[in-house]
Amino acid sequence: MKKNVVVIFGGDSSEHDISCLSVQTVVKNMDKEKYNVTLVGITKDGKWLLVDSVKDIEDGSWREGEVSAFISPDTTMRALVLLAEGTYKLQKVDVIFPVLHGMNGEDGTIQGLFEMSKIPYVGCGVLASAVSMDKVYTKIIVDHLGVDQAKFVHVKESDFEDDDLTEAMDRVEKALPYPVFVKPSCAGSSKGVSKAENRKELEAALYEAIKHDRNILVEEMIVGREVECAVLGDRKEVKATCVGEILAAADFYDFDAKYNNAESRTVIDPDMPEESKEKIRKDAVEIFKAVDGFGCSRVDFFLEESGRVVFNEINTLPGFTAISMYPMLWKACGVETPQLIDTLIDQAMTRYR
Repeated sequence: MKKNVVVIFGGDSSEHDISCLSVQTVVKNMDKEKYNVTLVGITKDGKWLLVDSVKDIEDGSWREGEVSAFISPDTTMRALVLLAEGTYKLQKVDVIFPVLHGMNGEDGTIQGLFEMSKIPYVGCGVLASAVSMDKVYTKIIVDHLGVDQAKFVHVKESDFEDDDLTEAMDRVEKALPYPVFVKPSCAGSSKGVSKAENRKELEAALYEAIKHDRNILVEEMIVGREVECAVLGDRKEVKATCVGEILAAADFYDFDAKYNNAESRTVIDPDMPEESKEKIRKDAVEIFKAVDGFGCSRVDFFLEESGRVVFNEINTLPGFTAISMYPMLWKACGVETPQLIDTLIDQAMTRYR
């Protein structure tokens, strides 16, 4: 019997457009012999809409939809609620596949709705999503694992009171040498990330980052190769792929370099010492377990010239676009995207067993 799968995409985060690209890959690789797929798009202003087809996503016309569609939090229903022309109907849901990035998509908020509904869903749960989305608290957890990571300073919204960042910048300069990277703690896809070479640039970077989140992470600069590892697992077994490397066209892998610069490239299984690759894979699995990961994650590192592996961040709903590392890494391991999607859905179905 076919499973009724609701695929949710879009969202009101800064990564809305990336989600709209990712979902096209996911849906095109879903076996229609196995799944009845219903698309639900969330507009940038937070409206939930029933979407007829991938074509409507490609041309953007889905945002003009007239049928509202949202997951009922009522556990006894386990259904999608469809509202149109003053009437409603319920559609049974077997599993939810969220293809959402950033705030309100991979930060535990929508996962809380799924938990209330008791509908199985793909990906990490509330705790893992919330902690992994917040770079500051991820680093606090990773500190307890003995995994190397960049030194950091936490700058808070309260540091911006009276429009005077003197104390915060003094704190950063006391702890870290320039250059530093300034990141919104909970923004994704490198939105709001800046590199600061001096105090003036640090101030500008902090003001840019606060536009995206109320907590800011200021990190020491790590000079090394940018490498990533894909993780897939449930509460019994966690597997890691080979390593992928990012060759950024820009000075660092910011949002524009990641999605808009054709000269940015990814290399699967790059040339590096085997012990470094094994360390990356081992640390990726340990970090995934430490945050209570479930389903999929991509774990990012730096590899210094000395061979030291330095943790960067974990993404619990990695991209599925045509240039995304997560599906490419699994493909390199012999797992094609349709098989990967089957595995994620199968894992989701075990969530409440």
